[in-house]
Amino acid sequence: MDKKHSVLIVDDELANIRLLSGMLDGEYKLHAATNGADAIKIAKEHRPGIILLDVVMPEMDGYAVIAELKADEMTKDIPVIFLTAADGPENENKGLMLGADDYVFKPFSRARLLERIKMHLLLYEL
Repeated sequence: MDKKHSVLIVDDELANIRLLSGMLDGEYKLHAATNGADAIKIAKEHRPGIILLDVVMPEMDGYAVIAELKADEMTKDIPVIFLTAADGPENENKGLMLGADDYVFKPFSRARLLERIKMHLLLYEL
C-alpha cells in the first residue's frame, strides 16, 4: 500500500488516538475525531480510505456513527473497523449488521491491526 490512503481514527480517549497515530504514522495520512459528529463531518470532507471507530463514546456511540455513515451516499462505501473494548458476540454482531467490515477487540497487536487495515483497503480497491 502506498501513502495515498488515509485513516480516520475515531475515539473519545485522546490516549487511544495518540497510540493509534503512533502505530500508523508513516504508513497512512491520518485524521482524528473525538466524537461522532466530528467523525461524520471529517468522513464527508476527506473521504478517508478506512475508518477505525470506537463503539463506546458519549452523545453518539459508534453504532449511531456507522448507521449515519452507511446511510449517506458519500460515505456508505468507506470500510469501517470497530476498534473497541466493547467485546462480546452481541456487540460484534450488532456492529457487523450495521455495516462494519471488521471488529477488533482492545487490546490488539500493531501487526494484526496493520494487516487488517491493508486487507480492507485492498478489498475496497477491488
